[in-house]
Amino acid sequence: MAETKTYREALREAMVHELDNDESVVLMGEDIGVYGGTHLITDGLYDEYGPNRIMDVPISENGFTGAAVGMAMMGMRPVVEMMTWNFSFLAADQIIQNAAKVRYFSGGQVEVPLVIRGPNGGGVQLSAQHTHSLESFYGHFPGLKVVAPVTPNDVKGMMLTAIRDPNPVIFLEAGALYGTKGEVEEGDNAVPFGKARVAREGSDVTLIAYGRQVNLCLRAADTLSEDGFEAEVIDLRSLRPFDEDTIVESVEKTHRAVAVQEQWRWFGVASEVAAIIQDRAFDSLDAPVERVSGAEVPGPYARNLELMAFPSEKQVTNAARRVLYEEEK
Repeated sequence: MAETKTYREALREAMVHELDNDESVVLMGEDIGVYGGTHLITDGLYDEYGPNRIMDVPISENGFTGAAVGMAMMGMRPVVEMMTWNFSFLAADQIIQNAAKVRYFSGGQVEVPLVIRGPNGGGVQLSAQHTHSLESFYGHFPGLKVVAPVTPNDVKGMMLTAIRDPNPVIFLEAGALYGTKGEVEEGDNAVPFGKARVAREGSDVTLIAYGRQVNLCLRAADTLSEDGFEAEVIDLRSLRPFDEDTIVESVEKTHRAVAVQEQWRWFGVASEVAAIIQDRAFDSLDAPVERVSGAEVPGPYARNLELMAFPSEKQVTNAARRVLYEEEK
């Protein structure tokens, strides 16, 4: 059975499920308790579970993230909210130097079952210091798992998996999608990491994305279909671990690929996708792999400039037409 829910509701449902079934799970973050969270993800949970499990913390990302790492090492399962992922820069030392490495340093004797979650990327007019896509940054470091679900069903299922994982998980939510709706399976619908989702079947070109850019690719695929080209859309959703096989299988079928990311072009996930296709599916390609990325500027505040700074449907369709050797429109 499935029910239509918002991205926000699905995320909350996963955390409530684990709070009810595992006493070691606690939620931590700025204003997540009495206030209910800046994004209202945890609204009402403070009254239901109390201050020992829904913890309002001081405005000190380095401090409360360090405390969460210690709690996880001692057997608890903290879920830490970053009000926005940009604030995690203040806690990067704790995340990268401690959370990511403790299990390795201890020879597997000490686990760090920690989830750090919050809105990633742009699209909601928060200007340059609050508009970063950090998947490439955190995905670079061994010891961290990095996921970026886009559908309400996946955000619930992957949060269940994240909380149960013995490793630290960077859970990148699409803040611009909190109010979007989709079908969500009831009960325990945990979604495994390391497996991409074929969001749309196609035979002519493969569009590869993650996070909110998946929806952009789906719209582009509909436009291409009107011109007689059927695009396959791959939702990576798990960036570390990474599903190479689904990408390769799709490219072997379509012979063309466009990798789409919201983050800046240099040193991005799209570059990694292109390299994987080069390594494993070069002989299947009928055209070079195209990349569509955000503009090389800090995130603008003005809405018209913000729209110009992030990938557009037209950019994706034009890239697809280039690999199809069709004239851009």
